[in-house]
Amino acid sequence: MVIVASTQQDRSRPHILNSDGQPHPVENVLTIFVFIVGLASFVIGMFVRNAPAAAAAWHITATVTGLCACLVGLYAQMVSATREQRVLIVAGMIAGFVGLALGLSRGGFVV
Repeated sequence: MVIVASTQQDRSRPHILNSDGQPHPVENVLTIFVFIVGLASFVIGMFVRNAPAAAAAWHITATVTGLCACLVGLYAQMVSATREQRVLIVAGMIAGFVGLALGLSRGGFVV
């Protein structure tokens, strides 16, 4: 049996965020953090927007998580290495900004 170099496949599956073939563990963690925290801020912000006044402390959570998503997202955008990372970072930053704005519209950091 003859194995030609181009026909033998590597069994390792590449990570979806490492499209350049290089590992970027710190950038990947920052990307996933920004995306998840941004989505959480957006969901909490929409809850604050649509809920009655009983959700008094939730606007602080939406504001803090949105601010974290925006600030960490700016740094992650600066050090990101691949296009896929940048797409998720920008999506998380936008969602975080909307959550931040909705939290600020209900009182921001003040209880």
